Amino acid sequence: MGIYVIRVPDIGEGIAEVELVSWHVQPGDSVTEDQHLADVMTDKATVEVPSPMHGRVLSLGGSPGQVMAVGAELVRLEVDGEGNTSESGAHKAPAATHSVAQAAAPAPAAPMPAPAAVDAPRAAPAPVRSGAAPRAPAPARKEGERPLASPAVRRRALDLGIDLRRVHGSGPAGRIEHHDLDAWAAGGGQAQAGGGSQYMERHGEEQVPVIGLRRKIAQKMQEAKRRIPHFSYVEELDVTELEQLRQRLNQIHGAARGKLTLLPFLARAMVLALRDFPQINARYDDEAGQVTRYEAVHLGIATQTDTGLMVPVLRHAEALDLWACAAGIARVAEAARTGRAPREELSGSTITLTSLGALGGIASTPVINHPEVAIVGVNRMVERPMLRGGQVVARQLMNLSSSFDHRVVDGMDAARFIQAVRALLETPALLFVE
Repeated sequence: MGIYVIRVPDIGEGIAEVELVSWHVQPGDSVTEDQHLADVMTDKATVEVPSPMHGRVLSLGGSPGQVMAVGAELVRLEVDGEGNTSESGAHKAPAATHSVAQAAAPAPAAPMPAPAAVDAPRAAPAPVRSGAAPRAPAPARKEGERPLASPAVRRRALDLGIDLRRVHGSGPAGRIEHHDLDAWAAGGGQAQAGGGSQYMERHGEEQVPVIGLRRKIAQKMQEAKRRIPHFSYVEELDVTELEQLRQRLNQIHGAARGKLTLLPFLARAMVLALRDFPQINARYDDEAGQVTRYEAVHLGIATQTDTGLMVPVLRHAEALDLWACAAGIARVAEAARTGRAPREELSGSTITLTSLGALGGIASTPVINHPEVAIVGVNRMVERPMLRGGQVVARQLMNLSSSFDHRVVDGMDAARFIQAVRALLETPALLFVE
């Protein structure tokens, strides 16, 4: 028997480190060639790491949330033959990782503890089995000893009025998981009578390292605000007719062609308006001092994911009808949320569309997706009274909040572009006229 060490792969594009997202195996597991072992994330995509051969997992080289250098030890396998290291199969695994002996112990070994501040992706809270005996509450922790828990667990404990210092943690290094809160509640140890826990003094702190995608987002936002002189323009739209058209189209074609949201209408309006404003559908290389204008509209779709904001790209939006556009937006957004977007769909946008949906507020000041020169933001649609022909009537109103690069786009041109978009959306029949 020998030992085969699987290392963090060189994913290319100059990437020197990756973030470990999740494991799909544990120490003691038998694996086959090409079996999915782990997910690692670059600043652009999540990559699956397969096993190059059959073997048994001896140890794991990291924990979810950890940033690992390319070439670092990822998985150690026991294999038939000599493997790729001089160590024998009986050699003891490093203390910092899981060992087979630990995995075979009566109490299952926890994964290698992650730094307390890193909140690894988690599954939904495990339900408490009805036949299981309630977990006995752990004694209060020592003075000054801080329980380990993710921000989501802390927030839920706060909502439930649970003092985390009295909850037993079953995760790595005693980390409190969601199912620990469920077990505590099932054991009758939840909120104190009269809601007294709402008024307890709280002294917890949490250091959260900015790593992985969150670090890339921070760098990109900082670069955009530092390098681009933003100016924003907000305009109110009457989308009553547009909303009536959308609902009617969904009634007629929704079952066969899919439901339409407002986004494909807005995308179509942007495509038509950009024909007259090519300086807005552009990218600015400020180091080379050159603006590249594009006939194709590669529309960035700002998408919120569990790990942070990503901007997948809907390519050639100018060639798509409403339903193809709606399907394309849904597809690239879902790929980004699940971390499965290919690299080519995470770069190359020429203008970005962002929406906070029902949380859109009255106005916003979106940050331009560098090196683009414009971003269009959608705010919440609300029904409000409006004067029309001397009569007060109820209308569906919505604001567009857009930002532009003042080095490339003049204020007058930005205003004219948004007014062109407004005219198309307020008279939606124009969206179908070439």
